[in-house]
Amino acid sequence: MIDLKFFSIDEFNCQYSGENEMKDTFLHKIDQLRYMCGFPFVITSGYRSADHPIEAKKETPGTHAQGIAADIKVTNGAEKYKILQHAMALGFTGIGIADSFVHVDIRKTTPVIWTYN
Repeated sequence: MIDLKFFSIDEFNCQYSGENEMKDTFLHKIDQLRYMCGFPFVITSGYRSADHPIEAKKETPGTHAQGIAADIKVTNGAEKYKILQHAMALGFTGIGIADSFVHVDIRKTTPVIWTYN
């Protein structure tokens, strides 16, 4: 089991099923991101089982279902900026920016950044 400095593995459990198949490489990277940002992270969504309502609607499981993504609660633009700045430096390859959270993942396809409407 991976040793995390800033998180409990349970913080990444599927909110629907309680399952957790997060990849160690992702967990190590998000732990580094938390260290670099210097403020606490609340994980609003980590692993999602195939039965999770969001994943069940998809034709192909997303990065959450692959155990390589998480959504981090944010309360202001400065937090968003720091997460974006350090996530890019650490090599996160998927970054989504919403009003109340930032999604980070380590997809193997073309790196992307997007906003949620």
